[in-house]
Amino acid sequence: MKHTTLADLDVSRIGLGTMGMSAYYTGAQADDAESIRTIHRALDLGVTFFDTAETYGPYVNEELLGKALGNRRDQVVVASKFGNIKHSEGDARKIDGSPENLRVAIDGSLRRLGTDRIDIYYQHRMDPSVPIEDTVGTFKELVEAGKIRGYGLSEAAVSTIRRAHAVHPVTAVQTEYSLWTRDPEAELLPLLRELGIGFVPYSPLGRGFLTGAIRSTDSLDASDFRRTNPRFEGENLQANLRIVDEVEAVAADAGVTAAQVALAWVLAQGEHLAPIPGTKRVQRLEENVAADGITLTPAQLERLSAIEPAAGDRYADMSSIDR
Repeated sequence: MKHTTLADLDVSRIGLGTMGMSAYYTGAQADDAESIRTIHRALDLGVTFFDTAETYGPYVNEELLGKALGNRRDQVVVASKFGNIKHSEGDARKIDGSPENLRVAIDGSLRRLGTDRIDIYYQHRMDPSVPIEDTVGTFKELVEAGKIRGYGLSEAAVSTIRRAHAVHPVTAVQTEYSLWTRDPEAELLPLLRELGIGFVPYSPLGRGFLTGAIRSTDSLDASDFRRTNPRFEGENLQANLRIVDEVEAVAADAGVTAAQVALAWVLAQGEHLAPIPGTKRVQRLEENVAADGITLTPAQLERLSAIEPAAGDRYADMSSIDR
């Protein structure tokens, strides 16, 4: 497994997002034993970057990852997130980026993960009612106290990132990025390169869509988040199948899988980025990790980059994005 850096953190070039093991997707929490086997297999394959959040479950995903890592915790970089749970209101699912909420959240995350520090602690969504300078000032205190090694921002606007970085250097920014979500290329990626901030693309497989395994939502649980995601609905889904067709065509040409092509394309977009495809199955993990060894030809990259944007918004409610 090749490595890259996110600011001063050394990580495997492909990480593992653990959200789907515990929340939002079909089969979440159905087989924790298989999820733990997947995490262990990731460690054996050289994956050193794991991503979770307090809101996944809530809480149970951090506990699952902490249990799975066990005495191998010091071999890896662990990222978690706060800010989508308001602890002062009985753990309500509300955005809260206040210093008080951050201090409560970090102690809970440390306890559930069974560790004395978290390598990257993200603000999950920006809170317009709290100046980013106040939140980052608290992140800085946590760095100085040794509770976190660095902090990150998820789905933050370019102006917010600049303001945050001026208070204390941002380690990484996390945003959706894939062959069907190209938005970061316009302003975000140039900014991160300018400031030396790492980039963590989440959903690099388009929430599983770019694997070619989802051509309708019939196989998804009734509670699966994707059933109400605009890109998976009606005419949008049918229109977006053309993206999968192109990815599969390139995969056939390269002699690899569609998932591997989608990940190889992301990896080809520059240095200091580490996508975190999620899976709860060992077989899919092995497939994803193998993408690290695939080099697409210039012609294949050009064909993929020419794909038109996906139809539909990334979320039904985009109000918390780019704030």
